[in-house]
Amino acid sequence: MNNPFSAIEQYAGVLATLESELQAGLEHFWQTAATILDEGTIHLVPPDQATFSLPRNFFSTLFLYSYHRIGIPPQRRILYAAVNQCLRGMVTGCDNILDDEYKTTLETDLPPQAHRFRSVLDIMVADRALFAMLVNHCRTHDLPVELALRASTASLTALTKSGAQEASEEGGTDERLAPDIVLLKVHHYKTGLLFQSTWAIPTLFEETMPTDALAVQEALYQIGIGCQILDDIVDLFDDLRERRHNYVASVIAHQEPSILWEQAKILSAGEETPDRFYAAWPLFSAKIQQEALTTLENGLHRLFCVEHQALVRPAALFIADRIGVNIN
Repeated sequence: MNNPFSAIEQYAGVLATLESELQAGLEHFWQTAATILDEGTIHLVPPDQATFSLPRNFFSTLFLYSYHRIGIPPQRRILYAAVNQCLRGMVTGCDNILDDEYKTTLETDLPPQAHRFRSVLDIMVADRALFAMLVNHCRTHDLPVELALRASTASLTALTKSGAQEASEEGGTDERLAPDIVLLKVHHYKTGLLFQSTWAIPTLFEETMPTDALAVQEALYQIGIGCQILDDIVDLFDDLRERRHNYVASVIAHQEPSILWEQAKILSAGEETPDRFYAAWPLFSAKIQQEALTTLENGLHRLFCVEHQALVRPAALFIADRIGVNIN
């Protein structure tokens, strides 16, 4: 699925603005990262134009839209887009290590098989780039450098709330929480607050915060929860095997006939994906997909201003497709 925004011509203006500011922010990040690595033996591979595209950076675009929505000036929106790429590098690097995989955030000349060290490098460079950009912004705008220190700490505090929850599941859990408890005590930290972490630094740097800012952050939280339910649909069997909390598993265990739960446990004991399970229980599959989509669309509805409400559905379907859920 291509960029869902581009098909709606009346949004060409805001689309062009977001695309331009996103590219400027990402270029700022890459230039800073290149400077940090310049004296070493590891070098960045110059990014191609696809690296800056809205589809490849869709969540970053939503975060950028949230700043646009409440009227943060363009120069600082670009800074925050660069900052968010640093946060993305840290989060993705940590996920790569925990999941023993490699999703690229920083392309270098390191060998592809060195995925663990590449993840470590991504985290180290992103952290240093974040601080360098914050200090530079403070110096060029006559702001105290202590503000950069506070902002760096604030971003770490925001991210570790999600990280602490992930850490609590590393050894697995034998507890199958009720669905509402999963949302309140697990996904609240795992993804809801993670999506709001993109506001940790703007909250410090903006002298006055419009009243809409809180509503926009609540919208991002809801989007995060919707995304996590979609993730749980895809990761159902992996999470059962690894004894991790999963909203879909909790719904099956606590709210569906016991035969569904028994079959899910049996099928997940092998190496199958959940596709066979969902095909065998189409009504349940449709119900859980709709719940995830409704949660996601509610967040998008609150994020987009009145003039952009037609973007809600295509954006939700794009996100679902990107996560791996084909909405029927």
